[in-house]
This record gives sequence, C-alpha cells and structure tokens, in this order.
Amino acid sequence: MIPTPPIPSQMPAPPWSSWEKWLQSPPGKYVLGWEQRCFDQIVADVFGFHAVQIGLPQINTLTENRMPLQVLLSHSNDGREHARRFNWYLMQGEAAELPFASKSLDLVVLPHVLEFAADPHQILREVDRVLRPEGRLVISGFNPASLWGARQYLSRLIGNPYLPRDGQFISLIRIKDWLQLLNFSLDRGHFGCYKFPLHGQSAMSRMDFLEPMGNRWWPIFGAVFVVSAIKRHKGLRLIGQIAPVRVPVVPNLTPAAERNKIKQTQDPVN
Repeated sequence: MIPTPPIPSQMPAPPWSSWEKWLQSPPGKYVLGWEQRCFDQIVADVFGFHAVQIGLPQINTLTENRMPLQVLLSHSNDGREHARRFNWYLMQGEAAELPFASKSLDLVVLPHVLEFAADPHQILREVDRVLRPEGRLVISGFNPASLWGARQYLSRLIGNPYLPRDGQFISLIRIKDWLQLLNFSLDRGHFGCYKFPLHGQSAMSRMDFLEPMGNRWWPIFGAVFVVSAIKRHKGLRLIGQIAPVRVPVVPNLTPAAERNKIKQTQDPVN
C-alpha cells in the first residue's frame, strides 16, 4: 500500500518559518547558549536600580545582574510560558513606545529586537529617552558579514533560508553609527558562533573546535554579536547671562635699568 503524503497544513513548519520556531532548533539553542554567557559577563558589573529586558523571553539576560527591579517587557505575541520560568516583573508593551518615564532606567537589553522591528531607529530613540545619563544599553543581533549571513543571502536564490525569513539583519557598523548619533559611547563587544550553518544537532556538536579557531583567526566574522554602550552626558549649557567683569588695566612698568639711564641724562654734568 502506498502511503499518502501528509496534508500540507499538518506538516511541521520549518525552523525559518518563525522566530520562535527557529529558537527551538539546534542552531537556535546554540545561539541562546552563547549569548547567555555574554550577557552574564556584561551585565554583572552594571549597577543601579531598574533594569529592563525587551523581548526574547526564551533567555534571561539579567541573571547575573543585581538590580532590585528587573522587568521583562514582552509583546503580546511572545510566549508567556517562557517568561514564567524566571523571577522578574512582567509587562506588555511596544518597544517603539516604551511605557517608562524619561531617564528612569539604568540598564536596557535588546536581544535581537532591532532586526525584527519595523522602525529600529524609533526603538533606539525611545531607549535614549528612558535611560539615565551613564546608563547602559546592550544589543545582540546576527552579523550579516558571516557564513550565516552569506547563507541567508543565498537563500534568495535557492529558496531555503537558514535564519528566520522575517528578519532584516543589521551590521554592527550601522548600529555603531546610530548609537553615536544618540551620544552613546561603545563600551565593549563580542563576536561568536563560528560553526557552519547546518541544522542537525549531531553536525553542530562536531564543530565545537571552530569556536576557539574563530576567536583567534577570524573574530569579526562570527554569526552573532553582542555590543554594550553607555549613554553619555551631553555638553554643559550656561543658563542666563553672566555679568561682565572688567579687568583692570595694568600700567606699563619701566624697567629699573631704563629708569636709572633716564635719571643720569637728567642730572647736570659737573
């Protein structure tokens, strides 16, 4: 008997069909594991009172941070079951319109938020609004200048994406330019995930040797980057007018040698 093929609607969706589906695949778990280690290292020495992670409830980027109030701002489409695993305060809202007062946060983390946003510039402007001066911003994203980025670009020809299809991946150079326009100063950054763009768990496990090689020989071509930036104070501005101060004029002084010479010319000759 010839088996009937499954109905298309009953076939499992490929990983690249959605962002959440991709995170459950072996490459997605590989990326989350690497980013968790990077976030733990960066946020451990960030001090203050209020820290916010926007999106990606599959990972807790604030695990090693010691701020008393830690908030996850999630979208209505984010899975609630992931967020309940961690001990943080849950809020729903839009990243482009953050529900926080101006200059009220000490740390904001954007894990893969900008590349899936319709207007990433607006999100950065909102983060700039809610961060205190000297507050910290941490961003993660996929690196287009990598094997994974090249594989995603070629998918336009072969029709089989490796990364989620709805992502518009942004280079780190462009993100640096955006941050500098908002008066952010880059603090540190990391590249990682140098394995080949494969799907199987066994194939991913056999490529562990590429991690130290990539860190040593081609560090900027990692598939994922994490960058940290600090919001700097803008230039000081004087308020009101300053009363002018008149500097007294100092009269010209005659050197002692010239004074003696003038005196001698005035004395009569005996």
